[in-house]
Amino acid sequence: MLYVFTMKLLKKGPGRGRKRKKRMFLRFLVSIFLFCVVSFSLYLLYLDGLVLKKFEGQRWKLPSKIYAAPLNLSAGLDVKKAALVSRLKRLSYHRVSEPVQHPGEFYQSDQKIEIYLRAFNYPEGESAARALRISISDKNRIEQIIDLKTQREQTHLQVEPEVIGGFYEAEWEERRLVRLSEVPQILIDAVVVTEDRRFFEHPGINLKSILRAAWVNLQAGKIVQGGSTLTQQLVKNFYLDSERSLKRKIPEALMALLLERRYDKDEILETYFNEIYLGQNGIMGIYGVGQGAWFYFEKEVADLTLGEAALLAGMIRSPNIFSPIKDVQKAIRRRNLILEVLFSEGKITVSDYLSAREEKVIAKKVKQRLNTAPYFTDEIRRRMADLYPPRVLNSGGLQIFTTLDAERQRIAEKALRQGLQTLEAGDPRLRRADSSEALQGALVSLDPKTGAILAMVGGRDYRKSQFNRVTDAKRQPGSLFKPIVYLTAFEQAANGGEPYTPMSEIDDAPVTVPIGGKEWSPENYDHSYLGSITLRAALEGSRNTATVRLSQALGMDAVVETAQDIGITSPMKSVPSLALGSVEVSPLEMGIAYSTLAGGGVFHPATFLSGIIDPSGLSLAREDGVDLYPARVVSEEAAYLVTHLMEGVIDSGTGQGVRHLGFMRPAAGKTGTTSQLRDAWFVGYTPDLVTVVWVGFDKSQGGHLTGASSALPIWTDYMKKASFTEARDFEVPSGVVFKKVNANGVICEKNGVEEVFISGTEPTKTCERGILKWLKRLFF
Repeated sequence: MLYVFTMKLLKKGPGRGRKRKKRMFLRFLVSIFLFCVVSFSLYLLYLDGLVLKKFEGQRWKLPSKIYAAPLNLSAGLDVKKAALVSRLKRLSYHRVSEPVQHPGEFYQSDQKIEIYLRAFNYPEGESAARALRISISDKNRIEQIIDLKTQREQTHLQVEPEVIGGFYEAEWEERRLVRLSEVPQILIDAVVVTEDRRFFEHPGINLKSILRAAWVNLQAGKIVQGGSTLTQQLVKNFYLDSERSLKRKIPEALMALLLERRYDKDEILETYFNEIYLGQNGIMGIYGVGQGAWFYFEKEVADLTLGEAALLAGMIRSPNIFSPIKDVQKAIRRRNLILEVLFSEGKITVSDYLSAREEKVIAKKVKQRLNTAPYFTDEIRRRMADLYPPRVLNSGGLQIFTTLDAERQRIAEKALRQGLQTLEAGDPRLRRADSSEALQGALVSLDPKTGAILAMVGGRDYRKSQFNRVTDAKRQPGSLFKPIVYLTAFEQAANGGEPYTPMSEIDDAPVTVPIGGKEWSPENYDHSYLGSITLRAALEGSRNTATVRLSQALGMDAVVETAQDIGITSPMKSVPSLALGSVEVSPLEMGIAYSTLAGGGVFHPATFLSGIIDPSGLSLAREDGVDLYPARVVSEEAAYLVTHLMEGVIDSGTGQGVRHLGFMRPAAGKTGTTSQLRDAWFVGYTPDLVTVVWVGFDKSQGGHLTGASSALPIWTDYMKKASFTEARDFEVPSGVVFKKVNANGVICEKNGVEEVFISGTEPTKTCERGILKWLKRLFF
């Protein structure tokens, strides 16, 4: 078109008219040229802006990681139950012959375990790498921990936590950022001679390589070779897509020139080493040589051998082909090729070459980084979303530390799954054809000393239902609520009110209570009545009518207040049926309430987060704005009396199935069953662990479920395997006394049964007579 227009101008008229038209044409050409120059300049400015924005800002979107709690090592820990060796393997520690010499190694024998712990940055500060010798008893318990460097005994140490989830956008790009100074020279040489021999000479593009690639592409009739420099590869990965086209190649080359004009070779190379893709670990992409060294060889990049460096460099071209995980033989051939190039370029000696070729390449098993605690991590995501915007969570590289015990979580998931399967296998009435209506369950386990959530299973199968029944399901607790009534009675006694004791008597007989103009007549589960019984017998036997009578004597407002004090937050009405658990609560609420009892009357809010740090190591705010702190809400004497009564529930009451199933530690607990056998509960605790189990149907169908037959076996299975520390008794407060009393509540040292009382409420009458009684009064 331009040619035709030009010829027309030149043909029209001779002389001055033709000269004037030539000048017009020249002006037109100049205008076109200036327009192109300005447009190209503006395009360069645009590309330069892109280069600056990425390089001067946040270069990588670092996913935020969610960690489980670290494993606390101390005397008395059962290393077999705590699965110490399995944890070390999941953390990529590798077994070696004695002694351990480098971080990430461990050695195991029958009587000891040596571990070289890695350095790790915790919210409270960095923990240095250190080698330990752990002496193990015949019962698999830690007897002593010795620091191998100082030879001093250690009382408490931590094994770093496992990653259980994360926040990320489209893809989880896992990186361990490294400085160029940390990258061994041999790895730098291997990458440069393989990917871009003239890297330190060219200005960002290599014209010779481009012309060679153009000739190859012309012969092939399509783009089959790129001729890209390392700088161009970085530009492609950093700013552009992987499309092979002239449209993408032009800006790639221009941006490479701009990048090299603004930044030196070392900074470009360092960024390249942190950007390259080196394979996949489940949902995690392995990016950068730091993460590549860690994933493939379980070591820092600075510690790579020559053979390992060559293998890593050889993977850059195509990690899905040359990865030792995909094909060991291809990886070895590729490594050897890189070694030959290094030798031919004079970067290594013949001795280095030969020894590197002899290095073994292990086809390591990929550790799929799956979400091992999906209900728990969902709750963490919900809480973190209240603290930080999505941009910070998805790309800010936060380290989110939680309270979850990874091993207890595995035990809990298995116990619930197998427990529900056993129930269905034993009772056809519990089976459902539609899996969406299947029998469900929930389990939550807490540390009563801190309120920390140690395990949480919100349902039978997260893949089929993401509804968290621990936090969000509200169901009637039934008899699980009864201990709150008895706690109210003992708290009154501790505060100088009515002197209720475990030996106080209450009538277990039919009772009718007016409710809103109507009459309510609760019955006992077995439809029998025992007459006058002690408070201990009433709670151990879970007697409904006796509990209702006690609650009426105490006043329902007082019962509601006690329930609120110890952690029940669901709305409650002061109605008589509340004594039998007519309120709807979540399993987590019941766990908090029973933790208050196990903790001696000290309320701890449920804690999910233990700390948050940013990539620089700065500790950030960890809680979600709820201003709750540990607080004494009931006396330790009243709490202990209820605990002692619930020890009786397990030893001889409705919860004695715990003992029949082999859990013999000191423990307190309570069964719970709702009307029409809809919901089955069991809550129990030791001094160190509180666990709640609920079993039922989501649609509240009558399910032939009882706490003792449905929830208790799951609880027992979990607690037998999840109790890692040595068994110990509940701590006895100074304000209680033990007396041997007979069935009439009279002190009888010879034939009495030991009972506990709040000081000042114990009986004074004695069954002893004659000279013995006179002598005791005289001398005691």
